[in-house]
Amino acid sequence: MSNDSVSSGAAQPLLRVEGVSKSFPGVRALDNVALTLNAGEVNALCGENGAGKSTLISILSGVQTPDSGTVLIDGQPLSASPTGAIKAGIATIYQKRQFVPAMTVAENVMLGTWPTKGGWVSQRRVRKRALEVLADVAPHLSPDKLARELSPAEAQEIDIARAISLDSRVLIMDEPTTALSPPEVTRLLDLVRKLKADGMGIIFVSHWLDEVLDIADRVTVLRDGRYIGEAPAADLDAQGIIKMMVGREVKDPPIPERTIGEPVLRVHNLTRTGLFHDVSFEVRAGEIVSLAGIAGAGRTEVVQAVFGADKYDSGTVDVDGKTLRPGDVTSAVDAGIGLVPEERHLQGLVDQLSVRDNMTLAALRSVSPGGWLSRARESAIDKHYTAELSVKAASSGVRVSTLSGGNQQKVLIARWLARDPRVLILDEPTKGVDVGAKAEIHSLVARLAEQGMAVLLVSSELPEVLLLSDRVLVMRQGRIVAEVPKNELTQEAVMAPATGEILPTEVTA
Repeated sequence: MSNDSVSSGAAQPLLRVEGVSKSFPGVRALDNVALTLNAGEVNALCGENGAGKSTLISILSGVQTPDSGTVLIDGQPLSASPTGAIKAGIATIYQKRQFVPAMTVAENVMLGTWPTKGGWVSQRRVRKRALEVLADVAPHLSPDKLARELSPAEAQEIDIARAISLDSRVLIMDEPTTALSPPEVTRLLDLVRKLKADGMGIIFVSHWLDEVLDIADRVTVLRDGRYIGEAPAADLDAQGIIKMMVGREVKDPPIPERTIGEPVLRVHNLTRTGLFHDVSFEVRAGEIVSLAGIAGAGRTEVVQAVFGADKYDSGTVDVDGKTLRPGDVTSAVDAGIGLVPEERHLQGLVDQLSVRDNMTLAALRSVSPGGWLSRARESAIDKHYTAELSVKAASSGVRVSTLSGGNQQKVLIARWLARDPRVLILDEPTKGVDVGAKAEIHSLVARLAEQGMAVLLVSSELPEVLLLSDRVLVMRQGRIVAEVPKNELTQEAVMAPATGEILPTEVTA
């Protein structure tokens, strides 16, 4: 749909948010926010973490009630309950997939609305209706497949199929591409275009501005809980959106030339059957080495093994010439390895603990002399890294779960810096992080390398890999298939071996 058709569409929008405000104890989450969505339109909702996007989504989904303002769908007030939102035709697809692993695809598509006969669920009708919906969304999926066997992209297609089965007219997609590979992202965006062509109104939330500019008709921006403005996507570029989001231009820092020292981390012939095979590489002091590749290439599995979180069948991991015990995190940490994992909530943060407690978890020995916790030592670490990494929190005593994604990530990095590591492994360090925090993390990584730290980076974001890396090791199907030095780094040089394609320069007569 063109932007002209958006602006000249029906006089009455499908969805209108007017003057919505919402406060929580000590926090003004939304302040007089507005948003309009037309049928057959994608409106991208943009803003930094903490801008109010999640609160607005909660209100549109009926989970939260606004303190003031109105939400209208087809000109009628929205009932402030999840059931009311669903009945009004609003469906929300969250970052965390909504399915029951032990149920089939068909049962998950019809979750909560299973057709019954004589008081019993009719499996025949469940399967029949699911097939009808899947034909439009994911015809490749078997309705009898168990949900636990689905890939992240397939699980997301189930969420979309469920929304269609409910005859939803408004689809809210919250960071829908975070866990997807590039081909899966392409497939999802094609599906969004199809839904738009069928007349659905879509609110698309994403930190990836290239996706926003690719898929959106309009862009609506929030900052600090306030409505900043909206504009046709065709009139914007990435820097224009960023300036609306943060009030200034945000650019990645220049990466200075560094002195690369001797090898610190050596990985030799690391193998785990079915996951990765014969993986060998080294990372030198002051060097940033990236493991690149599409989802499922084995990158996370390798770094988890290097860190000792997972066992491996053969091979060795050495730090400063000392061979580590396989599958032994304590051995790795004592040797000077720190790992910021991909899934910070599942594998890194303890959400119920404070910022200070999370920051000092890896340094318990130094803050607990004689086995007794020293609040003074703990506070000293907290104050130092809160200042050095610009961690924004109401206080060090608040739960870490109250922080934005970028600040949570800084807390995890600070946890390992408190141990003065020799090797820092960063697995998707800017996943789910807004543009401002992303630039800060990039600057921090470059600074750590400049100070002599060996950095092993796993990232699915090619611009990040190209910006930070001294060398890139490309993985495919559990093996390192290419090594690209800094002076040869291009998107094509990384993606071609990652996907098994052949570069034109590699074709011989």
